[in-house]
Amino acid sequence: SMEHGSFEDQSKATFSLTDEDHTLANAVRFTLNQDPRVTFCGYSIPHPSDARVNIRVQTTGDPAREVLNDSCQDLMLICENVRDTFDKAILKFKTEGGLSSMDIKK
Repeated sequence: SMEHGSFEDQSKATFSLTDEDHTLANAVRFTLNQDPRVTFCGYSIPHPSDARVNIRVQTTGDPAREVLNDSCQDLMLICENVRDTFDKAILKFKTEGGLSSMDIKK
């Protein structure tokens, strides 16, 4: 990724991520919006033919880079939790006899 910001004010920056699209950008925007240090965040895709997304982050004072990094860590934990929950549900489904164990009324 590439950061576009100023050295004077590190609380505002735009990060350009290559080979990414709405999938990651929307998820990162979601986690950024959960952070009380974030005063503004949004993303744009400059052109559909360019596999790039720009994420703008403005904070209450903390370096935007650190806040974005924390949000990415949070997103990774969310994904791990979803995967773990899914894997446990699949295991439970298989050990309880699959579809035959489900009480489906016709």
